[in-house]
Amino acid sequence: MQHILTLCIGNICRSPLAQVMLAREFPGKTVWSAGLGALVGEPADPLSIALAAENGLDLRAHRAQQVTIQMCQRAELILVMEQHHRAELERRYPLTRGRVFCLAADDIADPFRQPRAAFEVAYADIARGVDSWTTRIRQLD
Repeated sequence: MQHILTLCIGNICRSPLAQVMLAREFPGKTVWSAGLGALVGEPADPLSIALAAENGLDLRAHRAQQVTIQMCQRAELILVMEQHHRAELERRYPLTRGRVFCLAADDIADPFRQPRAAFEVAYADIARGVDSWTTRIRQLD
């Protein structure tokens, strides 16, 4: 498994964090992120950037991008933040079925336009999900 896509709605809060966390764990793999309703061209949310930096990750160069059929074709694993993201992605791109999974056991709440505490909760949930998937991915490799 060499190509991993992380997905949320706007591609400025949650999926960029998951992307950089997974990329740190798998430097030899291609990991990228996108959104179902991306704020195309926008940087990561300042609170996501700050939390990433506090944890040794760099999101400053991130720019939001809309998910495309080409991304879905390339990705061997697609990790979403909420169950309805999975349903919507599979509705738009049926070819993704069987490769789309939730990053965590429970939905990871969107912290967009919320206080820092909401971003901290999302960060912790994403980190736990990445830890769990890191183990699974290593077992598959």
